[in-house]
Amino acid sequence: MREVAIIGVGETRFGEVWDKSFREIGIEAGLAAIENAGITGKEIDALYIGNMSAGKFIDQEHIAPLVADYVGLANANIPATRIEAADASGGLALSHAYMAVSSGVHDVVVVGGAEKMTDVGDVQAKEILAMSADQEWESVFGATFAGLHAMIARRHMHEYGTTREQLAMVAVKNHKHGALNPKAQFRREITLDMVLKAPMVASPLGIFDCAPLSDGSASLVLCPLKIAKKYSDNPIKIASCGQGGDYMALHDRRDICTMNATIIAARKALKYAKKAPKDIDVAEVHDSFTISEILAIEDLGFVKKGEGGKATEDGVTSLNSDISVNTSGGLKAHGQPVGAVGIAQAVEIVLQLRGEADKRQVKNAEVGLTHNVGGTGATAVVHIFEVV
Repeated sequence: MREVAIIGVGETRFGEVWDKSFREIGIEAGLAAIENAGITGKEIDALYIGNMSAGKFIDQEHIAPLVADYVGLANANIPATRIEAADASGGLALSHAYMAVSSGVHDVVVVGGAEKMTDVGDVQAKEILAMSADQEWESVFGATFAGLHAMIARRHMHEYGTTREQLAMVAVKNHKHGALNPKAQFRREITLDMVLKAPMVASPLGIFDCAPLSDGSASLVLCPLKIAKKYSDNPIKIASCGQGGDYMALHDRRDICTMNATIIAARKALKYAKKAPKDIDVAEVHDSFTISEILAIEDLGFVKKGEGGKATEDGVTSLNSDISVNTSGGLKAHGQPVGAVGIAQAVEIVLQLRGEADKRQVKNAEVGLTHNVGGTGATAVVHIFEVV
């Protein structure tokens, strides 16, 4: 197996992008990554696209060849593949691209993620998101995506004493980080009082506890580490990837306060990379809701189970603290175009490890991690990156 590096990154600004189509945002991110890598279209062997539900959001399926066509690669007849894993579509697309290069099947691969979520109304968009849960045993009975995470939050509060204020502190921290990110959907700080007094969505989660509906795209260029220096002075190595799975419906899981898929994915990724949680300097974790980040930092091994809320309150996960978590602003402030999330997380880690994150730069960052979750935790993908 060959070692793999990222030599190019690109992303659009996340938010409500009404003046650009799905094709246009995909092209924007893809061309930015190709330019950043310093390659030409003739050198690209394959294209992977992470996308959850273009068929529902924009009435377009078969989107990987569509993107290849509109970035000018159709005449090269390269293979173009779409990967779907709900919110983890981008992370899983990166895993497939990584394995394609690592195995020697391809040399230079572009992997992107994109979603155009605001072309439909809010109610319809939320119904589409709920399709990542179990339709027969959850959604059909009225369980919303927010409602399912609210159940998790309530149970975590009951089991471990996590407070409403600690949940809110996740949002405050991530908006503070997002305010420093020029690509973020929300670029202003919020206060604890604002979060606590915001309208309720599903108790105990209010508006500021929930990631927004977003449009956006992000892309990466991968190649074997052995030839990466040909293109880039500072390639970032993908040290490993790991994937885990679990039951779709919450009621089937042994403990809804623990995401087994995350634990398994992290265990694999850390083992393959020969790292421990304490070795990670910066992490982008899946915070579709504030409770999601608390579970993530516990299940990834950054803090003990049940101590995620207290760790957030103590500032353990703030910029340049013990472990810098969601320096991009996370899904909460950076935005949540679901198919693009896993790729955008990797873009942020690459910028951090290159030392190119500007005002949100983590000092002396050498090892980074991304954690991308599908649905309420039926799929989890973890990648570890390091400076060469």
